[in-house]
Amino acid sequence: MKIAPRQVTVRELVREYRDDGEGGVVGYGGKLDIRPPFQREFVYKDKQRDAVVRTVMSGFPLNVMYWADREDGTFEIIDGQQRTISIAQYVHGDFSLDGRYFHSLQADERGRISDYELTIYACTGTDSEKLAWFKVINIAGETLRAQELRNAVYAGPWLADARAHFSRPNGPAQGLGSPYLSGSAIRQDYLETVLKWISGGEIEEYMSAHQHDPNAEELWQYFRSVIDWTQAIFPKKRRSMKGVGWGPLYDEQHERPGLDPASLEAEVAKLHKDDDVTKKPGIYPYVLTRDEKHLNIRAFTSTMREAAYERQEGICVPCGEHFALDAMEADHIDPWSEGGRTTAENCQMLCRPCNRRKGAR
Repeated sequence: MKIAPRQVTVRELVREYRDDGEGGVVGYGGKLDIRPPFQREFVYKDKQRDAVVRTVMSGFPLNVMYWADREDGTFEIIDGQQRTISIAQYVHGDFSLDGRYFHSLQADERGRISDYELTIYACTGTDSEKLAWFKVINIAGETLRAQELRNAVYAGPWLADARAHFSRPNGPAQGLGSPYLSGSAIRQDYLETVLKWISGGEIEEYMSAHQHDPNAEELWQYFRSVIDWTQAIFPKKRRSMKGVGWGPLYDEQHERPGLDPASLEAEVAKLHKDDDVTKKPGIYPYVLTRDEKHLNIRAFTSTMREAAYERQEGICVPCGEHFALDAMEADHIDPWSEGGRTTAENCQMLCRPCNRRKGAR
């Protein structure tokens, strides 16, 4: 991989700057792709954006920016999108600073901004080399996430369409799935979640296989199916629905006959009121699978465990052997699934082998 430094003035950087509103942003005389498919949307807050412009106005140095040389006379930004857009938006009059727009500055002030030189490093290399470089350079305080890095490698028509559905604030996926998905569409959390669902966790393999597809209709239709099924089975929305693995549940359960939304809702409501259930999002997979691991049932306190141990004189009830306290585990005498509570009276101490055997039944 070859890396070459260059100095670019603000005047050169913002020449023919345009943002078409659909994710495409260009500058540098139309030769710089400011928002390639792998880049996030503009996420700087006003304070961060203003700080960039103040730095330029003051003549202080900005951090180095990084471009990828496409070897056809054009470039794409690897690092520096947020700073580049901040500068371009100010010069093009999209916002004012301290009540002053760029066009209202004195001629010498505009000249100092236009003549300000940015230090750019342009790299030439393979996609994998660019990605490796992308991972190690400083991203100006806005750390890139795993899905944003994947987008750098698997850019193409499929990714562009997937991002149109899943990566835009107030976009289709956010409108449909926000009650069920954690994170942020703009930071690629929605896209990553749905890719994890459809691929069984093999996101890179799925993206590689579909990179050159003309669209992401398969992914979008799968997502629609998951959400439609979830809304039909659990029609009442709760905050605890966010972050549940709805995709895997749909894959396992959507063809299962006899699921009654009214009965499921009654049980879900009851479990939400149960103080022994410490992981409320786990209620949804539990009522479908009956696997208590989803719930994180409240554990017995150390006082409860010690009291039970003393009451039993260290004897494990099933096998009758004596054990040290740290070799035993607390267990519900009346199982939680049958109404047993996490109380001192319902606590017994079992040796680990006996507790494992009981849990396996």
